[in-house]
Amino acid sequence: MNHSARRKQWQSDSLDSHTRTLLARDSSAFLHQSVSTPCLNGIAKAQGIWIEDTVGRRYMDFHGNNVHHVGYAHPQVIAAIKQQLDTLSFAPRRFANDRAVELAEALSTRFENLTGAPGKVLFTTGGSDAVEVAIKLARIATGRFKTLSFWDSFHGAGLGASSVGGESLFRSGRAVGPLLPGTEHVAPFGCYRCPYGHEVDAQGQPNIDQCKLACANMVRYVLAREGDVAAVVAEPARAVPFIPPPGYWAAVRQACNDHGTLLIFDEIPTGLGKTGRFFAAEHDGAQPDIMVLGKALGGGVLPIAACIARTDLDVAGAYAFGHYTHEKNPVTAAAALATLDVIEREELVQNAADVGVYALERLQEMKDRHPIIGDVRGRGLLIGIELVTDRAAKTPAADPAEAVLYAAMSRGLSFKTTMGNVLTLTPPLITTRGQMAQALDILDQCLREVAAP
Repeated sequence: MNHSARRKQWQSDSLDSHTRTLLARDSSAFLHQSVSTPCLNGIAKAQGIWIEDTVGRRYMDFHGNNVHHVGYAHPQVIAAIKQQLDTLSFAPRRFANDRAVELAEALSTRFENLTGAPGKVLFTTGGSDAVEVAIKLARIATGRFKTLSFWDSFHGAGLGASSVGGESLFRSGRAVGPLLPGTEHVAPFGCYRCPYGHEVDAQGQPNIDQCKLACANMVRYVLAREGDVAAVVAEPARAVPFIPPPGYWAAVRQACNDHGTLLIFDEIPTGLGKTGRFFAAEHDGAQPDIMVLGKALGGGVLPIAACIARTDLDVAGAYAFGHYTHEKNPVTAAAALATLDVIEREELVQNAADVGVYALERLQEMKDRHPIIGDVRGRGLLIGIELVTDRAAKTPAADPAEAVLYAAMSRGLSFKTTMGNVLTLTPPLITTRGQMAQALDILDQCLREVAAP
């Protein structure tokens, strides 16, 4: 069954007449684009880890576009927004306000804790815009215009972000046309499917002595050959997900240093605790020059993103390179400050680490029982289960992956598939061990059902 047929079958089995009418209105009102419109279902409520559709069915949301780190509608975030609306609802850019400054200071401190270098911040209303700010700043600071990034990466839907991104879905089509010049790409790290032909062991671990970090060496090779690359733009842990092999980021950092190239980390999906560290970069001791945050920063309620850079890169005062109307909006800043406080006060980073360890252990055990699982990987609550029809050949099992997705939806678990055959779980940081166990029980049942002859 193809994707369109399976989707229609699921909707036929699951939706009532009111929801079908809502989806028809939605389809008529919005421009259509892939993975957005038409919609799959209608939503009536979002609370904690749960979303509820228009007929009252509840789903554990292990997708959430990575915005729901603190859960949906967290009371502290909602209260902070309401209080700020009553105090100061907007601030033009040329006027300072307490909330925006406090947020910039808080993020700068986090950045310095990671890199050892003080930081400065610009805010935008979305991650794609923050990536554009980072690219512009790197160009100005280095006097160069080229970037080096990775195939299969996603950095946003804007023209610059699409240009450095590596997903064909956002790079191709007649409407896109020519992308930014100088946006070079190389194959990303991805040990289970190493583009350089190296194999992993039975536990999915690479043999570094054998591969000698060919993926990182290619970054060095291209930087040397180009000679004038402004920045390497990368996800510290790929959202597919793939985890970098040991030593990867140390090697890339040194290559950037040797060739006068800045390192920009896109932590929009992985930052703020998703991987069991506040920044995903912490796992590898990686130190970017510029970092981009977004998605969960607004507490799953309001859109806000940030570009944080080393203070010595504050060299573009004569240019308006991040000139956004809501740059210093006190309400979105209040939401972000409340989000940071919730993450710290409720110890959600540690919870993500603990629940993630449990989940990966369970999934490894499931892999032993389900031949369709070719690989299990992840950190914290960024988890991937790659399905294959043949473990030796690693043949992607895209159709079974989609069947598992819809079977899980029917049982109250929502997640996404990436690369066609990777079940990707990105639950909120508030997810308990019990809730994770419930979700994995559903997944286990769906895998048995789909694999049954």
